[in-house]
Order: sequence, then structure tokens, then C-alpha cells
Amino acid sequence: MVAAENLNLVEVAALVGDTARATMLGALMGGRSLTAKELADYANVSRSTASGHLSKLVAARLLTVIRERRFSYYRIASPLVASMLESIKVVAAIELPPRRQPGAANDDALRFARSCYDHLAGQVGVAVTDALVGMGHIVLTDEGGEVTSSGGRFLSAFGADLRPRTRRIFCQPCLDWSERRYHLKGLVGARILDRLLELGWLKCVSGSRALQLTSSGRAGLSEIFQIEINKEGVAISSAMESTNSWGSLRARPGYVA
Repeated sequence: MVAAENLNLVEVAALVGDTARATMLGALMGGRSLTAKELADYANVSRSTASGHLSKLVAARLLTVIRERRFSYYRIASPLVASMLESIKVVAAIELPPRRQPGAANDDALRFARSCYDHLAGQVGVAVTDALVGMGHIVLTDEGGEVTSSGGRFLSAFGADLRPRTRRIFCQPCLDWSERRYHLKGLVGARILDRLLELGWLKCVSGSRALQLTSSGRAGLSEIFQIEINKEGVAISSAMESTNSWGSLRARPGYVA
């Protein structure tokens, strides 16, 4: 007899394991809300087929649906679901044999900078995290993170509003599937991405989770975060050249009210 928790695991794995549903979930990992038609186009399936898939994902609480006038918009149900999906991508990337490693232009763009649900990922996301750790503004362990007093002042001056509006994780590392290193998630990660977009340092790319670095963004990252972009387009934090990445904080990943 299959235990209830194992049965739930099997059901979730089956939902995520379908190609069309996985494609839809991937499209929603950019943090946007999309209609059934838009998701059908992403997955290259009919509208009716997409609706069937979406109903299953909503029933499993992997997605939520918001109805506005004549349209229904779907989005990832919670940061926990987003974290699960990102973790699956990490494992999937590890298992890919070399001949199947992605190499298309869009894959390169995603590896450089992308949205991961509501926070920044890719080479730029990892570099920003490294810079904040290197300058002593945050402390991270494998399980949790904390903004230091200097970090609070730094992020406030940068314009990142860290006042919690909902009950959620405040600061925590998220393993980046392409870089195999940590970027920031939680309220801190989300507010940093919000500010980078607000400043016009990063721009969304239509139809993709990729984020485009602007000329002002290149200059700003260098001035504020001490991050330089080399000819290969890889973000490097100069703050990390002589500084250890990790502190000694005992894990404290809890929630803020």
C-alpha cells in the first residue's frame, strides 16, 4: 500500500513531468500572470488541451487563477512551488549529458540574467549576491540568511524597500540551476530585482524569463555593486576577489510578520 505522502509525491511528479505542463510552469516562473491562450502558445498545444492541463495544476495547488473581467490569469501558487520547480531544474541540469547541454542564444541569455519567480537569477543574480556577501551586507549559509546592519543601510540607500507587506521568507539562498551557486530569494531578492527594473538597469525580454542588461545597468552595477562584465558577458564581482563568500551565521530561515 502506498503511503499518502508518497502518493502525493507521485501525483505532483506526474503533473510536473508532462512536457506541456512543464513548459507552462516554466513560462510562469518569470513571475508574470498569463492567460490560458498565452500558455497554450508557449506549450504549442490547443486551447482546450491547455485548459485541461491548467485545471489539473490548479487543483494540485501548483497554480492559482485570478479572474479579471473576461479573462483568467494563471500564476505560480507560492514561493514554495517556485522553489521546488527551480530545484528540479538544478537536478535536471546536472543530469544532462554534455552533448545535450543547451547552447542556443536564448539559453545564453537566460544563463546571463533571468527572473526566477520574483527574484534575480543567472550570472548577474549570483554576482549581486556575491557582492553583497563580500561587502558584508548579507550573511548566508546553506539554510538561511540575514541582512546585516550595514546591509540594511546599503539597501535602503539603493532604494530597495525591505518592509514586509505579507508573511514570507525574508532572506534565503536559492541554488541557481545554471551557475550551481547561490543567488538571493525571499523578500530581499524580490526587492532588489524590483529596484533594478525600476532604475532601468535591467529590462524584461518579451516572451522570455531572460532580462537584458542596459548600458546604465552596466555602469550602475560597476559603481554600486562593484560588478564588472567581461567580454564573454559573465558577471564578476570584484568585491569577491579577496573576500570569503560565506559567513558563520547559524541557519535562521524563518518568516517575518
